[in-house]
Amino acid sequence: MGHDQRDTLKDYWSRDEQYYTPFYRNTMVRDRFLHILRFLHFENNDAPPNRDDPEYDRLWKIRKIFDNLNNKFCELYNPAERLAVDEVIVLFKGRVIFRQYIPKKRKRFGIKIYKLCDSLGYTYDMTVYLGKQRQLATEQITSTHGIVLQLIRRVEGLGHKIYMDNYFSSPALFDDLLDRKINSCGTVRNDRRGMPQDIRPKSMKLKKGDVVTRVKGHLSVVRWKDKRDVYVLTNLHPPPLEGNFRDESGHAVKPHVIEDYNAHMGFVDKSDRMVNSYGIARRTWKWTKKLFFHLLDMTILNAYLLHKSCGGKMTHKKFREVLVRDLILESHEANLTVSGVSRGRPSSSGAQMVRLEVKHSQHWPAKGKQRRCRVCSQNKKRKMTFYYCEKCDVALCVADCFRRWHTRVKV
Repeated sequence: MGHDQRDTLKDYWSRDEQYYTPFYRNTMVRDRFLHILRFLHFENNDAPPNRDDPEYDRLWKIRKIFDNLNNKFCELYNPAERLAVDEVIVLFKGRVIFRQYIPKKRKRFGIKIYKLCDSLGYTYDMTVYLGKQRQLATEQITSTHGIVLQLIRRVEGLGHKIYMDNYFSSPALFDDLLDRKINSCGTVRNDRRGMPQDIRPKSMKLKKGDVVTRVKGHLSVVRWKDKRDVYVLTNLHPPPLEGNFRDESGHAVKPHVIEDYNAHMGFVDKSDRMVNSYGIARRTWKWTKKLFFHLLDMTILNAYLLHKSCGGKMTHKKFREVLVRDLILESHEANLTVSGVSRGRPSSSGAQMVRLEVKHSQHWPAKGKQRRCRVCSQNKKRKMTFYYCEKCDVALCVADCFRRWHTRVKV
């Protein structure tokens, strides 16, 4: 449904000629679908955990699903060398104690998820913000420091390079990551603990294009004056030269460290755009369903990116369409097996019954390479065609053979 957006769920089963699509009716009755959706739960609400328990988990209603997906994301993929840490907001205006309000964001209300993504937009690891008292802060580290350490725990010692914004960056965190063989780069707030005092605006006035650098051990702090002051912390790049550098047109030249940061920091935003491009979730759902279907969209996107990384040529939308058709066909085959039509080793007659059992409206002709028509061949006629059934992947003449293949046992 994500690739076929409609205002209400009932529109998918509407008989109005503007909306009528037999595919949904032939797959599942509307009331059955709505009942399943209504009673969709992932834990037993009659046996909730004790809220007074110090270990109480606010995500308990969906924790098992979340952790299982998170583990699979890491298990099935080796991420690229360069990764980015950032936050995304799952739009939600209902009632839940860990809902966030961020006035400067386009999505002001919602559930915050911290993600670790690579250049493809693949979500490798994630964690949900559950409130200040639920964060990973200790006496030694801040909550944002703890979030980053949790997200990178599966890539420690592998030589990755991490990019992050000033919400996370700090000298203490970068030193900690370097001890784990991870280099880092990110914008940073000038009042973070460990930042040099003499590089702050009160200590030093800069003109547009000026670059100032301070170095301590493996860490470099770069202040560059653009329309406003930009502070970058890095142990990934050599410290840039100080001065004011301009091109032939007189425009200020960005230091390489800032260009590199801009090129790699958008991985999480890229993932979020792709997830939301065919989003399934509806505005009025409870937070558990909202988060579950967001995770489902994320899972489909990760599956598509795995397909693409292995040389697949399908678009994201086409991948979702093929996935839906394959799942429905698999469901029909399972129903036939349970009902006793096909048990044990598959036979040719069983395959024929599966072919006829699936509704014709789910099969569509498509144009491809020229091949011999299957129906004509079985009738000892040599006839070539450019058309084939998209679901069956069988070459068929559109005029008559397509209908015969999907409506008769003996074609």
